[in-house]
Amino acid sequence: MTRRIAIVEDEAAIRYNYEDALRHQGYQVTGYGERRLALEAFRRRLPDLVIIDVGLGDDVEGGFELCRELRAMSRVLPIMFLTARDSDLDVISGLRLGADDYLTKDISLPHLMARIVALFRRVEMLSGEQTVGSWLERGKLRLSAERMEVQWEANTVPLTVTELWIVHSLARHPGHVRSRQQLMDDANILVDDQTITSHVKRIRRKFKFIDPSFAQLDTVYGAGYRWNNPGR
Repeated sequence: MTRRIAIVEDEAAIRYNYEDALRHQGYQVTGYGERRLALEAFRRRLPDLVIIDVGLGDDVEGGFELCRELRAMSRVLPIMFLTARDSDLDVISGLRLGADDYLTKDISLPHLMARIVALFRRVEMLSGEQTVGSWLERGKLRLSAERMEVQWEANTVPLTVTELWIVHSLARHPGHVRSRQQLMDDANILVDDQTITSHVKRIRRKFKFIDPSFAQLDTVYGAGYRWNNPGR
């Protein structure tokens, strides 16, 4: 099956360059120069992955808004920012809105391709790891990799692909500290420590929205993170 990738980038020359590079890798690619046109197309049919610039012409925060709208349509659609904006605030904002990755435009094409492959691999591995109906259960937590679904006290927790991978990694080893590097390895991502921290904060916030007393996800300072044993 040919994967479909959408690129939302207002600078035509840059957009065409990425489109050509991705097509040479065998992907079906569609480019959009503005948020409105992209959103109209996505409402008709979602692609398999979306790459977004933050600033879209006069719409300086358009990429962030598009990410928010996409995440409302699908919690598991892989979303990647590819932008010149590299401040910590921008990176954290993108991840808080539900992006799975945040890259800057100085990244090499081979590195970009590797990150795209990694995102697709995560989706494939999650969907193929367990048989239909098989759930990983840890106390109030139920996680199905096949369904790409996480529940807490029978309520669905709307995690992104990356967030689901992180919870999956922690819950498989309850009581054990998982370092940021181990979480990156398990999630098949290469990011800095601050990005992992942002993902974990977002995960914790989503569980607490459902259950204000949620306290299963511990930060072990200087070491990493731990999913508490059921009953703790």
